[in-house]
Amino acid sequence: MDHSRHTPLAATELNASTLEGATIYGPDDHHVGKVAHVHGLGAISQVVVDVGGFLGLGAKPVALNVSDLNFMRDEDGNVHGVTRFTKDQLKALPEHVDR
Repeated sequence: MDHSRHTPLAATELNASTLEGATIYGPDDHHVGKVAHVHGLGAISQVVVDVGGFLGLGAKPVALNVSDLNFMRDEDGNVHGVTRFTKDQLKALPEHVDR
């Protein structure tokens, strides 16, 4: 996927209404998960990504700092993120549990 034509999100767009449901791609441009929910606002927020599973079943939620992801809009306006972590690296992170 050529991300060079995609528009980075502004810090003010790093919120739950914009990010929830966004597809996350790894460094090899393979799908690694989807944003389940967001804790906080802006550049200091944490993003919970559901990794693995099939159709939402069996996915493992992991928390990442928003700074570990580059969020952008594609030519159609769809929001997605790119991370340096592979799916296996994300699966190895501790499972996120909301308290």
